[in-house]
Amino acid sequence: MQRIRKGDEVIVIAGRDKGKRGTVLRRVDAQHLVVEGVNRVKRHTRPNPMKGVQGGIVDKDMPIHVSNIALFNPATQKGDRIGVKALADGRKVRVFKSNDEQVDA
Repeated sequence: MQRIRKGDEVIVIAGRDKGKRGTVLRRVDAQHLVVEGVNRVKRHTRPNPMKGVQGGIVDKDMPIHVSNIALFNPATQKGDRIGVKALADGRKVRVFKSNDEQVDA
C-alpha cells in the first residue's frame, strides 16, 4: 500500500524547499512524486507553432524523493509518519503514527 498518494497534502522535511506545503499532483515512479509548488525550476522552452506552444522561460515542478516529504497532519499541524493498520472487516487503512488517527475518513 502506498503511504503517500495523489491528492495528499504533504510538507517538505529536507532540502531546498524545507517547510513548504503542497498537494501531490502525480507519482513519477515508486520513489519520486511531483508536489505542487515544490522543487520548482525554470525551464527554457523553444516555441513550436505546430503545437501552439509559446516560447520563453516557464516554471515547472520537478519530482522530489519520497524520503524528503512527510504527510501533513491537520491535528498537530506538522508532518507525520504513516503506518498501515488492518481493520476488523479486513480493510487496510493508513494511520498517523503520532496520534493513531486514520488518514482517510
